[in-house]
Amino acid sequence: MTRSGINRLDHKGSGPVATSTLVNGHFPRRRGLIILLSSLGGFLLTVVWSAHFVDSVIGDSVANTILGHDAKGEPITGVLAGVAFAFATGVAGTFTACNIAAFGAVAPLLGSTGSRWSRVKASLKPLGWLAVGMISVSALYGALVGFFGTKMPQFSTAQTVAGTLNGRSIQSLVVFGVIGLVMVYLGLASLGVVKDPFRKISQRRPNAPMVFMGVLIGGFLIGRPFGLFRKMFRDAAESGNPLYGAAAFTLQSVGNIVVMALLFLALAHFTGGRLQRWLTENPTRATVITAAALIVAGVFTFLYWDIRLLARREIIPWYPTAPWA
Repeated sequence: MTRSGINRLDHKGSGPVATSTLVNGHFPRRRGLIILLSSLGGFLLTVVWSAHFVDSVIGDSVANTILGHDAKGEPITGVLAGVAFAFATGVAGTFTACNIAAFGAVAPLLGSTGSRWSRVKASLKPLGWLAVGMISVSALYGALVGFFGTKMPQFSTAQTVAGTLNGRSIQSLVVFGVIGLVMVYLGLASLGVVKDPFRKISQRRPNAPMVFMGVLIGGFLIGRPFGLFRKMFRDAAESGNPLYGAAAFTLQSVGNIVVMALLFLALAHFTGGRLQRWLTENPTRATVITAAALIVAGVFTFLYWDIRLLARREIIPWYPTAPWA
């Protein structure tokens, strides 16, 4: 199957044609139901999500275990300690609300067949292109933090005031709002509801979609309010060293996807190809998984960081949340 052609049929009308790694041309019949259920799933996730549990109970515990000391309490002393802190807190932030969308970004990695080693190699290649986009953004942003970080909104420690949005909140709202809407659009594109944005460029650059997904993951750092990340941000900003900032932010991003990458490599290596065969027997299944993952992640990201955030700041009157959230 080539990457050129239109979404539903090739030029001879012989069958579905993939236009990019996100759009395989096999569209399910009940697309409306998939969109509805996926959107509902993203919304319900915002209702039950507990930032305290994920950030403090899980995130802080993971970081403390990796570093061997109190990540929040102990100061960062030196460059080596700083890069170790960056990677550890990146891993700790795997399941935070500002990183959960990354799991939707790598859903297209599933589906390769062949020997065990060929499946692993087939997963490593898109992960590599994902890293290219991710590191480009995180390294550049880290370098900018090294130059100008003390003047950026994320450097501020000012407390939030009910009824207002401070600079940090506005930055999070804008960044994650855009990322969420982009992921929803890509999910709709994978279903053939809207135009595939990578249709033309994928003919010449087939890895462009994965590079772009890496850019989205790298962009998480630009809006991230995670407490341990902000500690790293302030350390990089106060250092005045753009090389240190670039290295620390790169390792933070790498840490963010380590668990996710290992999960997908394990699926490729240990399932004996059963999952891949199940997907290739009916390519529509891969479409459903990709679309659902992107829409759930996108709806969650937009609603959590825009609508629920406004409710928490008492700018809008109410947003439904579970008692523990």
